[in-house]
Amino acid sequence: MSAEEVLDHHLDCFGRGDVDGIMSDYESDSVLFLPEGVLVGKEKIRAFFEGLIAEFSKPGMSFDLAVKAVEGKAAYLVWSATTQDHVYEYATDTFVIEKEKITIQSFAAKVVPK
Repeated sequence: MSAEEVLDHHLDCFGRGDVDGIMSDYESDSVLFLPEGVLVGKEKIRAFFEGLIAEFSKPGMSFDLAVKAVEGKAAYLVWSATTQDHVYEYATDTFVIEKEKITIQSFAAKVVPK
């Protein structure tokens, strides 16, 4: 599976609210960099995604993927979204995908409460 296919799977699972599917894209020692700290390992990364899925699963959510770029083992997303609780004015994810798994990811966003 190519890096783009892994990313597409990740996005599809997120869109369907499938946390188990999302987590199948990560290694046991994957790293997720966030503005508020670093999450290491599937258990901590899962908790982050469970929170996001809970918010993004509420009615009225809209999502716009502005940029999706993949080059070799690196992938980059720029997106915006609106949920019942927040406006994600600008968000970005960067991924390192090795051996069909996300090994490193960073996420940052400008999030405004509604």
